[in-house]
Amino acid sequence: MAVIKEVLQHAEEKMLHSLTYLEDALSRIRAGKANVHILDGIKVEYYGGMVPLSNVSTISTPDAKTITILPWEKTMLRPIEKAIQDSDVGITPENNGEIIRLGIPALTEDRRKQLVKQSKSEAENAKIGVRNARRDANEGIKKSVKEGVSEDEGKETEGAIQKLHDKYLKKIEDVLSAKEKEIMTV
Repeated sequence: MAVIKEVLQHAEEKMLHSLTYLEDALSRIRAGKANVHILDGIKVEYYGGMVPLSNVSTISTPDAKTITILPWEKTMLRPIEKAIQDSDVGITPENNGEIIRLGIPALTEDRRKQLVKQSKSEAENAKIGVRNARRDANEGIKKSVKEGVSEDEGKETEGAIQKLHDKYLKKIEDVLSAKEKEIMTV
């Protein structure tokens, strides 16, 4: 019984991890509104090491179409600007000598469709993670049945794993449809 609970718990952790990965990946997809998370992947050289942009500056969104970056040291303006230009964010930074501004351009219809396609791809990766967790859990249960756990208990647990699988696929679909709606809203 303890082995089966462990298998179930491990499967749910893996499924939750897939959902969390999806939410993180979708937060980095630009949807036409200013969102500081689109800068999460940018690293800046700071005293010989590469550090996240948020470790050397204050990042904020004063309005829906602007992101401002206030470096903690004036000498960091150029390296931050260069890191943003070299990244895949696709926005040219504006520097006034004290603060860096990123103007978020309006998305074209084609770009919105590309972003929806990218979001669907991320969601499919998360679904694959959930399916893999279900498969691994079912294999663990079959192994437990061979080692002496009753078949009825094994079938019951497989049903519970299927319910978990369905629950997480539904959550992934909900997160994806919310992101699609956000992207397609003009």
